[in-house]
Amino acid sequence: MLVLRPVKTMIRISRMKDIFARWADRARRIATAPHAPLVAHALLGLLALTESIAHAASSPLAGSTGTALYSLVLGLVALATTLPLALLWAQPAAAAVAVSAASGLSLAAFQTLTVAGAAAQLIAVYRLGRHGSPLLAAVLAAPYLLAALAGPAGFEIRVLTMLLASLVPVAALTGIARRARSEGVENRAAQQVIIDTLLEHTARGERARIARELHDIVAHHISMVVVQAETARLTTPGMPAAGAQRLRDIGDTARAALIEMRRLLGVLRADTEADTADRQPQPGLHQLIDLVDAARVASGAATRLILRGPPATLDPAVELAAYRIVQEALTNARRHAPGAAVDVELHYAEDGLRLCIRDNGPGPPPDRPTGGHGLPGMRERAAAVGGELRTGAATGGGFLVTACLPVKEEAAR
Repeated sequence: MLVLRPVKTMIRISRMKDIFARWADRARRIATAPHAPLVAHALLGLLALTESIAHAASSPLAGSTGTALYSLVLGLVALATTLPLALLWAQPAAAAVAVSAASGLSLAAFQTLTVAGAAAQLIAVYRLGRHGSPLLAAVLAAPYLLAALAGPAGFEIRVLTMLLASLVPVAALTGIARRARSEGVENRAAQQVIIDTLLEHTARGERARIARELHDIVAHHISMVVVQAETARLTTPGMPAAGAQRLRDIGDTARAALIEMRRLLGVLRADTEADTADRQPQPGLHQLIDLVDAARVASGAATRLILRGPPATLDPAVELAAYRIVQEALTNARRHAPGAAVDVELHYAEDGLRLCIRDNGPGPPPDRPTGGHGLPGMRERAAAVGGELRTGAATGGGFLVTACLPVKEEAAR
């Protein structure tokens, strides 16, 4: 028996919890029903009318000729303290003012206020503080405090006034506090969304920058390794078979590295968009001579640098974009047109810098795959500084890359 009593107690507690949960769920469904507010307002009005009739019947005027008129006026005032709640969700300020005015009239003229009217007053100021004007909610609570301090005659009206003077400010402050809490939660959520968005854009921009630098720098050097290995194998007389095989293996390994790098770049650039160029002082136009010389040595073909117009100092970002475009164009020429001569022309004009990189190779074949990152990367670099880039077959054969870049990056903004 001693062992079964705790078990029975636990069963009773569990049943009570289930009953409470069912009733709470039922009440929640009723409260969230579409017509629940209208039904509640109608019940409050009916309760207020019933209370006013009972009060009129027990008043000193009961049985006199003015009883009917007194009951009618008191009933209308009682209804006026509750019916404005129908406007509470659409116009909380107007509904709260109407309820407060009717409640004040009932207290001042008839020395009474129904329970339904008091409940309507509390609901109105709470709703006003929660979704309307907090200042108006505080103002509507002030008359009850003044009435309580004035000390109205009669014990019943004094108790009622003191009760309203205590509860109405509490209802208003509760609504204001709930509103402040909700706004704080919304503001924190909005700030978190902004922070997450900034972090995401920063990460995407950084991935795009890394992918572009990998493609422009590392792929460029690996491509030179491929070209130099093949050139050494084919142009070195009397090379032993083992040495030739080693050079062939070097070229194959470098090509495999390029393929893997393209896959890596595809992952890095999968969800990124065109990003602005890096504004740090990186390679510029003054290093183009070294770049062209290195390309000439790597490919073994004629590679010329042609300057037109008086050289000018450009924005670092513009110079970086021009350098990377020339670098990528030379890499593409060695890869797709090995042995072809390349001319790199820089034209300093008043409105900007014009680039023209042309080779005398076979030109772009119609079946060339379009999934690479070289040409899109060059267009991104040109667009990032406010310029434009075009590629295509050159007149008379070969491949042509032209770009127009502004004098300063700010000119595009």
